[in-house]
Amino acid sequence: MKKHIELTIPRKPDFYVLLFFLLAFAGWLWEAGIYLATTHSFVNRGVYYGPYLPIYGVGGILLWFLLHRFYQKPILTFFLSAVVCSVLEYAASAFLEWKWGLRWWDYSGYFLNLNGRICLLSTVCFGLGGMLLNCYLLPFYMRLYHRIPRIWRLILCGILLTVFILDITYCAAKPHMGQDIAW
Repeated sequence: MKKHIELTIPRKPDFYVLLFFLLAFAGWLWEAGIYLATTHSFVNRGVYYGPYLPIYGVGGILLWFLLHRFYQKPILTFFLSAVVCSVLEYAASAFLEWKWGLRWWDYSGYFLNLNGRICLLSTVCFGLGGMLLNCYLLPFYMRLYHRIPRIWRLILCGILLTVFILDITYCAAKPHMGQDIAW
């Protein structure tokens, strides 16, 4: 029998900061890994220079807020995650193109794409990722989070936020737009 874990929304900011960076780093690994597997070259994907893709951190936290109560319903979580993440990806693509006049991704050649900003494959991947995150990984993260002493969580948050703010500040004037990153 599956042990019931109470997944209430924590109120401590360090919970969200650490979760954001964990998910942003996981997204960076995912995209760098896909690019490495398909082109056999390493590319630091994304707007920023650091090893993180903030859209994954924002998307994961958004999924947590919206779907945490469904963590024992994987199929429902799959479909809701697919919709939420596709809307977020479309909005992020439109914003980045509006802000800098470039596209950081283009699904024009993919089946059932919408203006090249989203496609069926990415929607299915987001559904699977959201289901995995909310139903399996977040319960594990919560147990791990509570095992780390608060002082170490705060120190780690301070370091991560400082590096991220410096990266954002630099990229506000000069975004990361190298070869194979933006079109």
